[in-house]
Amino acid sequence: MAYAPGLKRKELVVVRKRRVLPLAGEVLVKEKVMVTPETVVARTYIPGNPTVVNVAEKFGLEPGVDEITYYMAKKSGDPVKKGEVLAKSSTLFGLFKKEIPSPVDGFVENISNMTGIVVLREPPVPVELRAFIPGIVTQVMPKEGCVVETPAAFIQGIFGIGGETNGLLKVVEPGSTMNESMVTADMKGKIVVAPNSVSIGALRKAVQVGVKGVVTSCIDEKELTEFMGYEVGVAITGTEESGLTLIATEGFGNDLPMSKNTLKILKSFEGKLACINGATQIRAGVLRPEVIVPRDDKGTASIASYDVEDTQAVSEGLKPGVLIRVIREPYFGCIGHVLSLPPELQVVETGSMVRVLEAELEDGRRVVVPRANVEIISE
Repeated sequence: MAYAPGLKRKELVVVRKRRVLPLAGEVLVKEKVMVTPETVVARTYIPGNPTVVNVAEKFGLEPGVDEITYYMAKKSGDPVKKGEVLAKSSTLFGLFKKEIPSPVDGFVENISNMTGIVVLREPPVPVELRAFIPGIVTQVMPKEGCVVETPAAFIQGIFGIGGETNGLLKVVEPGSTMNESMVTADMKGKIVVAPNSVSIGALRKAVQVGVKGVVTSCIDEKELTEFMGYEVGVAITGTEESGLTLIATEGFGNDLPMSKNTLKILKSFEGKLACINGATQIRAGVLRPEVIVPRDDKGTASIASYDVEDTQAVSEGLKPGVLIRVIREPYFGCIGHVLSLPPELQVVETGSMVRVLEAELEDGRRVVVPRANVEIISE
């Protein structure tokens, strides 16, 4: 049986976000408190970079024989400023002096008489972990982080670049590729939704204007490379410094329209706060780019209690009626419903015998594709 990964697209769910520090540190919030996306929920310190100073070599000493501690102006554990005397020596009754200044700010981590080497450590780097989404803290993990929960609309994309950010949603009218002239000053600080593809000129102007993020249907791979200045690997993203966060909901290309339901959800929340993250990982532990629109107007819709961090498949499995997206050519990016699941193996273009499914696409076409070439869309 082929495994079909689930692509989530929910108008109303309970989103739970685990906010975990990279190293043990201090949690700054308590359970049941309300937080905003900018609330610092935890803090830790990453050790600073080490710097090696070969005192023995600089003074012409014999490592393991000469005691370099005799020449040290600082001892292990002492703080030191850049340019401050770290070690000094004098000859001929003090007439000739030589000093070794510290090349960095920090502290003396280690002095070795065996090697004649002194190791300096730069000051620790503070790391602050923010909530990312507004909501309530439902769990505190001592020294690690917390869980933040909020009812929200939730949409996953196919590919993204850039990290966590937030802003009010601004939807560009669908119809054609968003070009440079469509990027306006009022988009500053916002998350812009481009239902069709987006040009490199529009991306560059968006950075200049101060757009926080762009959610589009697709992106041309060559234009993405030109925009970034290098070829972006699709295995792991999210740390790029491109000036904005970019999410493609349908994939690579320049003629893939945004899914009707995805666009409908985004348009219904125009003007509302959206929290987005372009981080993508397609290897072990699949991570998809995401758009989260916190909701304070649940209305009469039922809320599906669902943890978006869950790595288990959330789909109910392939069966007639299930909504799918085709992720391989010649129907790449097309949305449809499963009509049937023929039990017998069939020969595909590569000559392989595989299990297939019959689906009806949004444009009415009925197609037969390998089951491994689709992903389930969870609505």
